[in-house]
Amino acid sequence: MPVRHSVIDAMIYLYQNEELYNNDIRVMLQAFFDNEKVVTEEEDTRLGLKAVFTYDTDVEVPSMQRGGYVTFTLEDEFGYVDEKTVVIDFMDKKIARNPIKGALYKMLSAYTKKELPWGSLTGVRPTKIATECIEQGKSEEEIHKLYTDVYLATSQKADICIEVAKNEQKLFADYDYENEYCVYIGIPFCPSRCLYCSFTSYPIALYADEKKTGFTVKDYLNALCKEISFVASSDIYSNKRLVAIYIGGGTPSALTAEQLRELITHVKSTFDMSYVREFCVECGRPDSITEDKLTVLKECGVGRISINPQTMSDETLKLIGRAHTVSQTKDAYALARQVGFDNINMDMIVGLPGEDIEHVRHTLSEIEQMAPDSLTVHSLAIKRAANLNIEMENYRSLIKGSTNEMLMAVDECARRLDLVPYYLYRQKNIPGKLENIGYAIRGKECAYNVLIMEEKMDILAMGAGASSKFVFRKEGRIERVENVKNVEQYIARIDEMIGRKQQMFEIIKEM
Repeated sequence: MPVRHSVIDAMIYLYQNEELYNNDIRVMLQAFFDNEKVVTEEEDTRLGLKAVFTYDTDVEVPSMQRGGYVTFTLEDEFGYVDEKTVVIDFMDKKIARNPIKGALYKMLSAYTKKELPWGSLTGVRPTKIATECIEQGKSEEEIHKLYTDVYLATSQKADICIEVAKNEQKLFADYDYENEYCVYIGIPFCPSRCLYCSFTSYPIALYADEKKTGFTVKDYLNALCKEISFVASSDIYSNKRLVAIYIGGGTPSALTAEQLRELITHVKSTFDMSYVREFCVECGRPDSITEDKLTVLKECGVGRISINPQTMSDETLKLIGRAHTVSQTKDAYALARQVGFDNINMDMIVGLPGEDIEHVRHTLSEIEQMAPDSLTVHSLAIKRAANLNIEMENYRSLIKGSTNEMLMAVDECARRLDLVPYYLYRQKNIPGKLENIGYAIRGKECAYNVLIMEEKMDILAMGAGASSKFVFRKEGRIERVENVKNVEQYIARIDEMIGRKQQMFEIIKEM
């Protein structure tokens, strides 16, 4: 068998005579061949996959409706050829999807000599399978077997999905999705923009002087408070209970102490806070944290904050554009404890440029000494809008990507700290399609983190780039209302942003 190799900017040719499983096939290819484009023109490609769907009504298949063949043919530039055929009623996606994905997985695994921890699972929320099975009354053994035998995932991934699903059920046992809702408030400013960041975020120093940009942070906060006032006054939610508030960004703690106080005071004076179970604020950047800001947050009733080192390597911090040091992270954490916060989360990223498993172990050892109440771990995703992607040629040799070994080291550290996994999801552009996962001491989980992923409850989002989610449970659908991302446009068009929500409120009222 010829030696396979990775080619920078290489392309994979994909031919399909039916588009029924286009997304599944593409995601599987990209899971095995990181950073390679999947194209529909054969020219200048190093690998080809043909998926030919053939009707044959004489073939007996499980659905007993209609027969058919799905034949995958793999060819590379060295003349290697492999073929795998699945006999299935491919028009019935409920029956056919898993066998088709499983056959393709086994073919690509044999070719690359790689096994993916998540097997043929390609979705964002792999724990959803376990949740549905638990609700159906299936045993843990049955659920485990489903993950390993049907989806070809490892035993460890099966176990963690079951554990997360069970912890999520405990967390939401007394939540009322129909009659409760959450609020998200976006602060799109940071001390500086991180290399990997794709969120709506602007360097806050630029907006201290109106002459530089045409507006200031104060202008943004005025527009934001106007949107908050409108949402809070809507009679649509007057008979529902607000249960969670999350102020994110960006870096909310990039605001001054007085700006934080004014914003939170406005939120508390416009919304009914009687039923709020958690109030979270991202203090992500240690270089934005001061004692007066932490004091304001504590006095205003914020219960959970996040201090995010991402890594405990000064060299990496400098490389990724985070203008703080490891020492500042430790100081900010100690200060938060001193002020009285007893629910502190820390974020870290595995797979950062220049980092390997030893860097991850070092970061974990430093975090373990601080003993946060929760630990949220992200596998590096190289997103289109991030500077890391735009300037890829400068960093390609440094990016080794996250590995399952790194995530296993995280899990071991979390268990030593008595943190249990309570939410898990995957996203695009993570090499190997690995996961992001949150651990917490029991009773200190962030419900909002789960609710935004599971999409079971309305989330009213305000601010530049904010996306509100409206869950129509009876109809089985979710509607989104987006705000513009550009801060200047948000300020100038704030009445339009309010109007977008007003339109959705009118639709809800008529139902």
